[in-house]
This record gives sequence, C-alpha cells and structure tokens, in this order.
Amino acid sequence: MATEHLMTRALETLGADGPLSVEAIHRLTDLAGVPESMTIAEAADLLDTSPHALRYYERAGLVEVARDTNGHRLYDAGAVRRLVFLTRMRLSGMPIRDLQHYIALVDAGECTVHERLDMLLEHRDIIRRQIRELTLSLTAVEYKIATYGGATGPDVQDLDAGA
Repeated sequence: MATEHLMTRALETLGADGPLSVEAIHRLTDLAGVPESMTIAEAADLLDTSPHALRYYERAGLVEVARDTNGHRLYDAGAVRRLVFLTRMRLSGMPIRDLQHYIALVDAGECTVHERLDMLLEHRDIIRRQIRELTLSLTAVEYKIATYGGATGPDVQDLDAGA
C-alpha cells in the first residue's frame, strides 16, 4: 500500500468536492494492518519510494531507524509516520535543509513549537502559490481543450465568457 495509494484512499473518502481536513492526514498515517516493524524494502514499497531515498533520509538525520541483530533496518510505526510527513513535504517542494532544520526543532522538544509553526506557515504560503500557479496552468490547458472541441472539467468556468 504505497503512499500514492494512501493519498488516493484519503482523497476518495473526502469525495471530489469535499473539504480537505486534518482527517485526510490522519487517514494517510493510519497504519492499521501494517506490520509492527518493516524491512527497508517493505517501508519503501509502502511509501512508494526507493530504499535509496530512505537511506538518504536516515543519513540526512531526518529519521532514526532501529536495526535487528544482523544490522538490517527495521522501520516502526513512528518512523513510517515521520516518513509520510517527510515525503509529503518533499513532494510539496520543501528543501532537505529546511526539513533537517524542522526535524531538529521537533527533536529539541516543545520549546521550539513557535519556530516550527513559523516554518510551516511560510511553507503553506509557498504551497498556496504553487496551487494558484497550477490552477492557472490547468485553466490554460482546459482552454486549449475547449478550443479543440473537447469537454472541459466541471471545475472550469465558461471559457467563452472571457473570450
């Protein structure tokens, strides 16, 4: 059950027009039915990433992973939840250095909550701009589809009104 599958499941539960909420995030990190500990291959498959990426996150200090008696990595639920967050932040464009700073703040404890909040507020503004830019790009694509006689999506306003 890769991260993409988890995201799809969370979005389907909300419905096409449902408001996004913290509940969607809880669904993403709902690890019911997931083994108590996973190998790197299992964790990579669950998160729809590569073992190489997971090793990189570990080397970068973003996640700590236990080892079995043979030295093989064992990913527990806490590590997987952190990795879900990290992969979502990377997908949204957050740089590794910012993630390293954020995780260092998390690991430093409650006294850093205000600084973490500031980081997330700033990143939210970046994501909102990206969404606006993507929405504008979608509108341009929908316009071209309409000019070629295709049907536009339900979320597009009448393109002829602006022509």
